[in-house]
Amino acid sequence: MQSSPSMLTKFESKSSRAKGIAFHPKRPWILVSLHSSTIQLWDYRMGTLIDRFEEHDGPVRGVDFHKTQPLFVSGGDDYKIKVWSYQSRRCLFTLNGHLDYVRTVFFHHELPWILSSSDDQTIRIWNWQNRSLICTMTGHNHYTMCAQFHPKDDLIVSASLDQSVRVWDISGLRKKHSAPTSMTFEDQMARANSNQADVFGNTDAVVKFVLEGHDRGVNWVAFHPTLPLIVSGGDDRLIKLWRMSETKAWEVDTCRGHFQNASACLFHPHQDLILSVGEDKTIRIWDLNKRTSVQSFKRENDRFWVIAAHPEINLFAAGHDNGVMVFKLERERPASAVYQNQLFYITKEKAVRSYDFSKNTESPSLVSLKKLGNPWLPPRTLSYNPAERAILVTSPADNGIYELVNLPKDASGALEPTDIKRGQGNAAIFVARNRFAVFTRATQKIDIKDLGNSVTKSIKPPPETTDIYFGGTGCLLLITSSLVALYDIQQKKQLAELAVSGVKYVVWSGDGLYAALLSKHNVTIVTKSLEQVSTLHETIRIKSAAWDDAGVLLYSTLNHIKYTLLNGDNGIVRTLDQTVYLVRVKARNVYCLDRSAKPKVLEVDPTEYRFKLALVKRNYDEMLQIIKTSSLVGQSIISYLQKKGYPEIALQFVQDPQTRFELAIECGNLDVAVETAKQLDRPQLWTRLGAEALSHGNHQIVEMTHQKRRNFDKLSFLYLSTGDGEKLARMAKIAEHRGDFTSRFQNSLYMGDVQNRVQMFQELDLYPLAFMTAKAHGLEEECQNILEASGFTEDQLSLPTMGKPLQLAKPVVPTHKSNWPVKAASHSFFEKALLGEVGAIEDDTAPTANGFDHGDATVDEATAKAGQLGEEEDEDAAGWDMGDDINVEVEPDFINVDSAETGPGSSEADIWARNSPIAADHVAGGSFETAMQLLNRQVGAANFAPLKPRFLEIYRASKTYLPATVGLPPLVNYVRRTVDEADSRKVLPIIPRDLEVIANVDLQEGYSAMRSNKLDDGLKTFKRILHCLLVNSVSSKAQVDEAKKLIATSAEYATAMAMELERRSLPTEGDDNLKRSLELSAFFTIPKLEVPHRQLALMAAMKLAFTNKNYSSALSFANRMIANGGSSRPLEQANKIKTQCERSPQDRIDIEFDQFAEFDVCASSYTPIYSGSPSTVCPFDGSKHHSQYKGHLCKVCEVCEIGAPASGIRLFIS
Repeated sequence: MQSSPSMLTKFESKSSRAKGIAFHPKRPWILVSLHSSTIQLWDYRMGTLIDRFEEHDGPVRGVDFHKTQPLFVSGGDDYKIKVWSYQSRRCLFTLNGHLDYVRTVFFHHELPWILSSSDDQTIRIWNWQNRSLICTMTGHNHYTMCAQFHPKDDLIVSASLDQSVRVWDISGLRKKHSAPTSMTFEDQMARANSNQADVFGNTDAVVKFVLEGHDRGVNWVAFHPTLPLIVSGGDDRLIKLWRMSETKAWEVDTCRGHFQNASACLFHPHQDLILSVGEDKTIRIWDLNKRTSVQSFKRENDRFWVIAAHPEINLFAAGHDNGVMVFKLERERPASAVYQNQLFYITKEKAVRSYDFSKNTESPSLVSLKKLGNPWLPPRTLSYNPAERAILVTSPADNGIYELVNLPKDASGALEPTDIKRGQGNAAIFVARNRFAVFTRATQKIDIKDLGNSVTKSIKPPPETTDIYFGGTGCLLLITSSLVALYDIQQKKQLAELAVSGVKYVVWSGDGLYAALLSKHNVTIVTKSLEQVSTLHETIRIKSAAWDDAGVLLYSTLNHIKYTLLNGDNGIVRTLDQTVYLVRVKARNVYCLDRSAKPKVLEVDPTEYRFKLALVKRNYDEMLQIIKTSSLVGQSIISYLQKKGYPEIALQFVQDPQTRFELAIECGNLDVAVETAKQLDRPQLWTRLGAEALSHGNHQIVEMTHQKRRNFDKLSFLYLSTGDGEKLARMAKIAEHRGDFTSRFQNSLYMGDVQNRVQMFQELDLYPLAFMTAKAHGLEEECQNILEASGFTEDQLSLPTMGKPLQLAKPVVPTHKSNWPVKAASHSFFEKALLGEVGAIEDDTAPTANGFDHGDATVDEATAKAGQLGEEEDEDAAGWDMGDDINVEVEPDFINVDSAETGPGSSEADIWARNSPIAADHVAGGSFETAMQLLNRQVGAANFAPLKPRFLEIYRASKTYLPATVGLPPLVNYVRRTVDEADSRKVLPIIPRDLEVIANVDLQEGYSAMRSNKLDDGLKTFKRILHCLLVNSVSSKAQVDEAKKLIATSAEYATAMAMELERRSLPTEGDDNLKRSLELSAFFTIPKLEVPHRQLALMAAMKLAFTNKNYSSALSFANRMIANGGSSRPLEQANKIKTQCERSPQDRIDIEFDQFAEFDVCASSYTPIYSGSPSTVCPFDGSKHHSQYKGHLCKVCEVCEIGAPASGIRLFIS
């Protein structure tokens, strides 16, 4: 017997003693009846308590779910049987009749019957539909501990403390209660003569067999689901197996092993096993055929009282003194391995099969592994070696074993493998073509073995290592309970480690750059060097994962397939009816294995995660395509876009007017805001729209919002500001009609209408004010009229001295005919595309003959339109214009720093230099010397002349000047990027030309120059990008990575363009010059350019090689072009050249270019640096150079010293 200290426990609850258990047939629920009178309903998948039912008085010993109805039944020590609805969460009715404790209750699988057993020595059958007792079975002369229906036949089996097991025939009861027609005469006679009536003449339920063999009371009995077998367990500590036929029943064998009372037992629903539990605190597994103990699990302090099996899936539950546990006997994850388009996996019958992803076909069995381990333990892992067509299979049997098996070339049925190499080990994986690693947990040792199963090397892993996984070429991932370590086998040293607990599986991306570490509830994504990228937590168990071609991880839980991007954004792809194990994701298909080890193809909709990926990568073309072609809607995607700062994109998904208005205000889309405000027509919305429109300088919308709100005073002031005298006069008339004297006075002031003011004062009998107004403005005739009307003369009045009346305030320039001339809000590429301003970008535009042919020619500018080629897509047209560039400028916030805050004698510029280790901040503060020192330490900067324009640009942008009184210096305003920062130790300056501007404007300008063959301009652009990034700052760690990518991209393009320009500058005469020209042309294809640009380089190299009869080189370029794909025209040309070159694949001129070797191009000499050759790099842009150039100035960035010691560029302060 094998005792295992740990079980595959899926759920465990803590409570008082569990006496009854029932699984729901469909949902992940389990009912637990407790000794404390409570019935609990648990979701064992989520580990949550759903409900409690507490109407019984005393312990509840039996409980059962109905197979189809939302009902369950319970029986307890209060002699009552209760039927409950878990939907309405209440007891529907109570069945009374038993005279003592009710031990078990079960529903019939078809009929509306409940079977109960009781300490009153009877077994009763109840009809729960009409709530009546239909049969009482007597015969046992002690407590009846258990009674169960047969799963198919009209039989009942019961167990009693009278030491007997009885089988009852209830076919008469079925005929009596299920058929509405009366019995035929023949049936009545047959029943009368059957001699099967009990002592009371009852023929409804009669004893068929009495099974005696237990020496003490029998606690439990159960039928086999398909065979004529019965299992029973009793206080004699024995598990007995019985067989029955139509006429007799007999004892088959006894399973001995429990050393206390056996509480309950049952047959495994799908395997030849018996499970039993006892008061000896053990769960024991028995072989049904050999009647021997296979496995046992022991608890420390808790006696077991009951066991139940799930009717459909491989789950069991056992109740003990302190609650219940749900467990499995073995892992259900099929062992599998993926190689290219093939999946190799092991079936439930332990046969190895393969599945072809491209053809969706399953092969016959390749080889049988039935002799591996024991019949009940499936293989744990499978590792495939394509070079030898061999597999390594491990099994947990016998404390861990492995087998090395060669697969046959043809699948001819499940043959026994001939040449098998075996050994002890808990994990075994291939690490090279002819090497595999075997890990043994007991000895904590990893052996590297050859294909002959001989040890070539041994490794001592970190303490408490639990598993090993492939860790990249020549490396292993060592898993411990609290960390993962990356170990180099050859060097025998640990390269990196990461604190991640409980890792169970490792899934590598197709390109080998990323790995997903799966634990029970967490997914951690790491790079190949074990740097953490992101992590996420799930409440439900994570089962498997697979990478999409686009670099998105799809993972499965018990009931969902979900996705996560590298940045941690995640969501649900689809729900699952049953648990599956993902093996491959391709386009809309997810290939997986189910728990019965059968391949399945599930269709998923990748739109949501492809959209989010395009958003992260700023691939606006794909986003636009998705919006136009799919129905991607929902609150989650809208809130995601808002959270990520893309309200203008979220706007495309929203139909609700209120939400559309909020998003339109957020992204400054006034047209949509006006449209939705008109639909909703709410005062507060007009107020908000007016404020937003005013900040945009759109006074026409401001006018409309004031009109809607009837803000007459604000309207008058707006007309004054814009110089619209006509509408101002109209406002005065409106005020007069309304009888609003205050508004009349205000409008007449704005218009300079003195007459109107005098008249208004007279109407109000304010003659003194009327006289003073007229007198001040020289209206003598009006003055006389007022005096006459009031009965005074001028001599009777004492007037103050009056100066000249003020001139009427007028706008310098009337602007009422159009909106104020403010800077328009810049549109992103995405918004422009939506507005139709930019043509669709075609990645595979054909290279132009003018652009990259051997002979240089100027670009025909006339053919390049704004963002697209002309109507005719002429193959010989000039390069492709990238469309309107994006101008993103930050509106600066002007903040004067109080001198008291910064301390006496120090300006804010001084503080910037003290607060930051970033060179750009020192430049902004005017501390050029410290900035240069920082750059020297960080990137080995030695030549600062190219950075002078950038230094001056930053210095000028960080402050503004306001003219002061004549003779005094101007007032300085410092412009901060930390606008909301109050602490003077954290204030930092604004740095112009941020990362977004560089990516959206400068980089696109460089790409455009590449397309249109303006390589001189392009080289200057990419060097300018490098200089801008060298002296810059970013706002997050994510932007640091983005900046590094931009630096690497710019360096690649600058190197490529410089090489091509050098080639063009070579003299045309001489064989040496021609050879060098061919080499440079070939090297031009090596830098990591965008695919359309690489196609241009390949086309140029292919043509040049073909023209000079270097057919082997031309053939390799043509093959690379065809592999890259793209538009048909250049590919046709490549195919033609390929066809011609294949006839004689020889080079006329030998050049130093090995098309089969991996190498980098020296950015100083433009010669190859082969793998393993000594080299050095620029500490800033990462360009590679031969070691002889160490100490020279880098030709790419023109600033840094090659190979100089450097700490690395700083762009971000955390």
